[in-house]
Amino acid sequence: MGIVSSSRVLGVAANRPFLGMERVGGAMFRLLESLVDPLSILATLFGLMLWFRDDQYAHYLVLGVLVFSLTFPGKSLVKERVRGSIREVLLGWLGISALLAAFGLATGLYAVFPEEVLVNWFWMAPLAQLAGHGVFRLTMPLMLAASGFPKRAVVVGCNELGRHLASEIHAHPMQGIRLAGFFDDRDAERLELGEARLIGRFADVAEYVKANRIDLIYLALPMATQPRILSLLDSLNDTTASVYFVPDIFVTDLIQARMDAVGRMPVVAVCDTPFSGLNGMVKRLSDIVLSLLILLLISPVLLIVAVLVKLSSPGPVIFRQRRYGLDGEEIMVYKFRSMTVCEDGPNVPQARKGDARVTRLGAILRKTSLDELPQFVNVLQGRMSIAGPRPHAVAHNEMYRKLIKGYIVRHKVKPGITGWAQVNGYRGETETLDKMQARIDYDLEYLRNWSLRLDIYIIFRTVLLVFKDASAY
Repeated sequence: MGIVSSSRVLGVAANRPFLGMERVGGAMFRLLESLVDPLSILATLFGLMLWFRDDQYAHYLVLGVLVFSLTFPGKSLVKERVRGSIREVLLGWLGISALLAAFGLATGLYAVFPEEVLVNWFWMAPLAQLAGHGVFRLTMPLMLAASGFPKRAVVVGCNELGRHLASEIHAHPMQGIRLAGFFDDRDAERLELGEARLIGRFADVAEYVKANRIDLIYLALPMATQPRILSLLDSLNDTTASVYFVPDIFVTDLIQARMDAVGRMPVVAVCDTPFSGLNGMVKRLSDIVLSLLILLLISPVLLIVAVLVKLSSPGPVIFRQRRYGLDGEEIMVYKFRSMTVCEDGPNVPQARKGDARVTRLGAILRKTSLDELPQFVNVLQGRMSIAGPRPHAVAHNEMYRKLIKGYIVRHKVKPGITGWAQVNGYRGETETLDKMQARIDYDLEYLRNWSLRLDIYIIFRTVLLVFKDASAY
């Protein structure tokens, strides 16, 4: 019997599979799918190199390593519709090609590649990605079947945790798991079975597993029932099934849940930043490159806006306000002044529609988000990121952290010039607690699901929204 402890099975946030499932059929599935995007793009690049008979192999190798680092792991598109897959691929490739173009222009390396290679690569790479994902969808079920999947599984414990695990199994058929049913000591009428099948009681598990060639057993039992768990494990010693323990602490909302270790002691990260290790380096590098490029492009706009602010009303051009940054530390955030006052005290009312404090020029700046442009300097300073939860005034933070559960968790990352909440309709005033709660929900969703592609998608969405969003004032 293979026993897998709590460190091997971790229930993550909604819409994500259990890691224990990934270690069964999903490990191979996820690895292969994560290679679709980088290999499709690299195959297109090197194919064009051969087609145009360019012999600068070293340059292509350097570019290939850079591309692979930006695209691996690739995005999962198995559950996306065709339109959604096209959107994800195009937005991801536009962002990556923009980064590559900025890097090539900054270093001059673009000149070593033939123009016909770069032009054809720009439009052929996303087509190759879509073709790769299409082939993957068709072949993966066959590969799973050839590898001995699906595996037959049972869940011991028809409680909230067990039902959530069952729903994850059904939602991810390519994990290669087929659920036979539940075991529970309670009668069927006391359980919320739905379409699930109650096989028997705890005492029947071992015999059923041996008689029906069950491969996987998931123990979804409360930790308080330790004696019962130990007894059940003893009864399973005479089987070859792999046993996974699903601790009941994971019914809670998790942020970047993952495994780690302190020395040789395994520990579980329940709430952590997505920007640790390599992810942190990727995030910081992308912030620096994009900020430098954007500041270079908008420098004439910055100068014009600064002059207009100075001429429009008395006061400083740049408004400095204290905000909470990474880990809740206070930072100073820059904005073009858009009001007749510079409030930064313990009680700072949010700007409202028709707010008398907003100048005529300030209304235009806030409407178009031009007042936020100096924050790209904050990004270069390392205080902010381009994409992330929007920073609130310190006074607002102190108020809402007492009213909204998990509010302060958004400060596990640097605040952003724009964010996931803003491109989903929560830009501008949040005059009700419900609206602020919704904004925080989007911020936490960003923490759970961060990727470089998501950042690029947010930036593109922000540019589009600036010209049509009526919620900022």
